[in-house]
Amino acid sequence: MDRIVIRGGRRLEGRVPISGAKNAALTLMPCALLSSAPLTLTNLPRLADVESFGHLLNELGASTTVAGRGAGATRAMTIDAAAVQSTVAPYDIVRKMRASILVLGPLVAREGQATVSLPGGCAIGNRPIDLHLKALEALGAELEIAAGYVKATAPRGGLVGGRIVFPLVSVGATENAVMAATLARGTTVIDNAAREPEIIDLCRCLIAMGASIDGVGSERLVIEGRDALHGATHEVMPDRIEAGSYACAAAITGGTLELDGARAEDMAAILHALREAGVEIEETERGLTVTAAGEIHPLTLSTAPFPAFPTDMQAQFMAMLSLANGASVLTESIFENRYMHVPELARMGADIQVRGRSAVVRGVPRLIGAEVMATDLRASMGLVLAGLAAEGETQVHRVYHLDRGYERLEDKLSAVGADIERVGGA
Repeated sequence: MDRIVIRGGRRLEGRVPISGAKNAALTLMPCALLSSAPLTLTNLPRLADVESFGHLLNELGASTTVAGRGAGATRAMTIDAAAVQSTVAPYDIVRKMRASILVLGPLVAREGQATVSLPGGCAIGNRPIDLHLKALEALGAELEIAAGYVKATAPRGGLVGGRIVFPLVSVGATENAVMAATLARGTTVIDNAAREPEIIDLCRCLIAMGASIDGVGSERLVIEGRDALHGATHEVMPDRIEAGSYACAAAITGGTLELDGARAEDMAAILHALREAGVEIEETERGLTVTAAGEIHPLTLSTAPFPAFPTDMQAQFMAMLSLANGASVLTESIFENRYMHVPELARMGADIQVRGRSAVVRGVPRLIGAEVMATDLRASMGLVLAGLAAEGETQVHRVYHLDRGYERLEDKLSAVGADIERVGGA
């Protein structure tokens, strides 16, 4: 199994191109199931999860054609779902990626039925799909759960518009509801909708396909159902989490990085926290320039839905704050098991105490390289960041987690001065 080897202590400097957003791409790809005409997605990242979703669409009968296969080339995928041959998303594919549940809404909306394997457990905590199912019920779908699958069936004549009120903010449930509502007869109102930039990107793609959606970017979305959607070409938004991760890389190594393509409007809470930590941020025509301005200041942060500080940046900030001049307090309000990277950071000399949902991070003068094991995608990046700053050699095992969400990680970091390589193993 591959591992990443990092010899730390090098100041990073240079340009890092920010890829298309993983979380947006996995939401946009199932939009193709809503139309018999092709959907082309540009700026699509090369990631394991994107490949897995492509395989799922192929399983359902859609064809996928990729242009721009060379390293560093901008990639585009054309998805043609003219003939949906299956409405069953099998366990063998769904188990690899929770985002597979996002085919449920489009399939039942267009085909009148869908059978999708339940996603199962997740390392970072409980992630039920009950809000997805309640949203479809509000549109008239009948649901049956048996043998590890959920089967949704639309009434005769298809889904009908309805009112969906989410008791708590759910990104995935909002995405499924919006896609299903675009083909429902009549008007659908979604209250307490998620407002993440990826939701906005989804709505823009659907509008380009002919959907009618008002309130984009707000807590209330109003969707007028259409008889059919048409094809479109849509550019995947830049990855705000990747950009935030590389910003932390500049900070933890005392360097300066230009993040080409990063959009400040998608990252307000991340950039505010970086500035509070003493990091300089400059908006440029190309994106953002991030410069370490001296010692890292301690922070008090709590994760919450957008526009607050994102849970997907908690591990990276924890790694950075392990070298701060003082004690920081991080509170994780989204996922109950998202501190599994703490013991691994402790192996490198970090001083972190977990108290329920909060973690107290007392800055130390230095980190020491060690063998560590990644437990999930963002934890993996936190360990890489720690390795970039640590004295000596760090080996990060289970790097398949990184391949799910960071495109060409070693190449990008090597290009700005990091001593990092991927090493194969048994």
